[in-house]
Amino acid sequence: MSVVIVGGDHLGNIEQKLRLMGVTELIHVTGRKVKHKKGIRLPQEAAFVLVFTDYINHMTALMVKDAAKSLSIPTVFAKRSWSSIESCLKVGGLVNA
Repeated sequence: MSVVIVGGDHLGNIEQKLRLMGVTELIHVTGRKVKHKKGIRLPQEAAFVLVFTDYINHMTALMVKDAAKSLSIPTVFAKRSWSSIESCLKVGGLVNA
């Protein structure tokens, strides 16, 4: 399963925990680069997009949401804490309980 993460400068142990949940490919976009203000390209094969709400601005979040929606990729918005991420993924039905 391929996942795109938007926001945050580093992932810490989040990457390891996602891999334990079955993620095989992880693409991390910080959202800070100037080119990201014009848009973020998402791969079509992504299972879902995880957006860290406490590390990006509203405009970037909106661009990511629109890009994911145009590709029919589910989008999950969570804070950059494992408990928040895990509960949002479970509520969204993207991982097993």
